[in-house]
Amino acid sequence: MSGIASPLRGALRLITYLGWTFLCIPVQAILLLLRSRLRSTFPMVYHRTCLKIVGIDVEFRGKRHRKHPVLFAVNHSSYLDITVLGALMPISFVAKSEVAQWPLYGLLAKLQRTVFVDRQVRNVVEQRAQMAARLEQGDDLVLFPEGTSSDGNRVLPFKSALLSTAEIEINGRPVKVQPISIAYTHLDGIPLGRHFRPFYTWFGDMDMASHIWQMMALGKLRVVVEFHPPMTVAEAGTRKVLAQRCWALVAGGVASAIAGRPQQRIIETAA
Repeated sequence: MSGIASPLRGALRLITYLGWTFLCIPVQAILLLLRSRLRSTFPMVYHRTCLKIVGIDVEFRGKRHRKHPVLFAVNHSSYLDITVLGALMPISFVAKSEVAQWPLYGLLAKLQRTVFVDRQVRNVVEQRAQMAARLEQGDDLVLFPEGTSSDGNRVLPFKSALLSTAEIEINGRPVKVQPISIAYTHLDGIPLGRHFRPFYTWFGDMDMASHIWQMMALGKLRVVVEFHPPMTVAEAGTRKVLAQRCWALVAGGVASAIAGRPQQRIIETAA
């Protein structure tokens, strides 16, 4: 794997990425200040360009639910998840409050109108109110129900408390929860394998700066994103069952993508 890494490529990618990022920051800030409709779609332009800069190809499977309100329940294994999902659709993320204080990424999260929540169980009511307010404003949200990031080889159990917003109605309509699985599968066409996937997944006590530099120096990455059938709490029966069903679909999607098994659903390739 070390032979694939190129310090020159990493430096060029990092310089280009930072240049593009600092160019886009004031643009998005102005769009937010003006309350322009473009404040939701411009981040897609930013993220799609970032994918090209970093060398990431995304394979899409399934069909995105497009009727608001939607809460997307996604497995989480890397900061790259934000760029991959942000390039797909006009969304905002739900993140732990600590992210707001991170250098650069905290600012980028605020510019994408991230909902920052304290994920302690005692604050479930407050979390639900914050997310409900944004759904009522017409925003669709991405939630990572694992509550933390994994190594990308498996999906951690989904915490049902983080899906409490799905129990309410928004403007008279039930909240649809659509599970989405993300899997980092190939590097330069070669399957990553469980031992090399952490070159892209970020979890535990990994240092972000060194991880980003290592990731930038590698070759072309393939990511598989699968949209699974959406459901409501009423359709599942209870919030706990909803969390379990979402987890099962996402875990199955990740396992299938990693194993390279053929899919029955239509594959949509990124433009």
